[in-house]
Amino acid sequence: MYAAVVHALGQPPRYESVPEPVPAAGEVVVEVLAAALYPLVRSFASGGHYTGGDALPLVPGFDGVGRTAAGELVYIPGLEPPHGTMAERVAVPADALMPVPDGLDPVAVAAVMNPASSAWIALRERGRLREGESVLVLGATGNAGRAAVRLALDQGAGAVVAAGRDPEGLRSATELGAHRTVRLAGPDEEVAAAFGAAAADVDVVLDYLWDHPAELALDGILRHRADLTRPLRWVQVGSAAGPDMTVPSAWLRKADVSVCGSGLGSISGARRAAALRELLARLPALVPTTDAVAVPMAEVEAAWESPMPSGARFVFVPAGGGEPASGSWESVGDREPV
Repeated sequence: MYAAVVHALGQPPRYESVPEPVPAAGEVVVEVLAAALYPLVRSFASGGHYTGGDALPLVPGFDGVGRTAAGELVYIPGLEPPHGTMAERVAVPADALMPVPDGLDPVAVAAVMNPASSAWIALRERGRLREGESVLVLGATGNAGRAAVRLALDQGAGAVVAAGRDPEGLRSATELGAHRTVRLAGPDEEVAAAFGAAAADVDVVLDYLWDHPAELALDGILRHRADLTRPLRWVQVGSAAGPDMTVPSAWLRKADVSVCGSGLGSISGARRAAALRELLARLPALVPTTDAVAVPMAEVEAAWESPMPSGARFVFVPAGGGEPASGSWESVGDREPV
């Protein structure tokens, strides 16, 4: 069979022949129909992820959609190097497979599951959003941010504030249901004041940016918050703007602020699996939040180096797996803005 294979950390994979998977006890072989490329996959392939290793060669791909020998369409969660999902077939623990709702396109499911799961777990497991509470999505113009807007509303959020740099992305967030927006442009004082006007009394912040935008958001919220004893739950999910944030100690003393992270190490495997099963049931309403661009697996090396289209995900499909779901990957625009 064929797979995408990384031979040097940080280098794009090559499409080449590999041995067939040999299932261990409790495992089954699944035919892979679609496997998405996104930052987590790149991080594993570069050896830079905080949970990853440096074993080579490796097949990238963290999750995907496949078909069992019995013909069931399933979601394949959480495979880690060196045995990833960017292969024609993979061996997976049978009890880890999750049925995909009827009528959904495998390519679309593969594109949306990672960004949606990041938002879902951050909201449900880490932010513990309650019905009627308000949410600020910091970085709402990316794939995960758009999913977070939709999922927060799905969970009964009373108000959702979308913040990001790209005006088109903010318009899209409004179309998804965001009540207010904050554009990350202009002098720092103006941006902080905009956060104060739009998000001063939010209950939960889902932060996909970190670094300076998060500093401005927290400063603006705390300076304009009507009741500083009202709990503010800040969930750190990503660091698209940078890895470090400066938090003056006084900010944490003058208000009820709690900060936690949401990632692969923040909840147990059992809780993660349960959350993913809940999310799969909600997928029909979420698929439109991420455009899928299908790419033949044989072209993985060229696609790996190509900028990702705005609001979309490359999804690798087996040879002969069908036409692209959304145009041609060779004519994509700029890398996705935050």
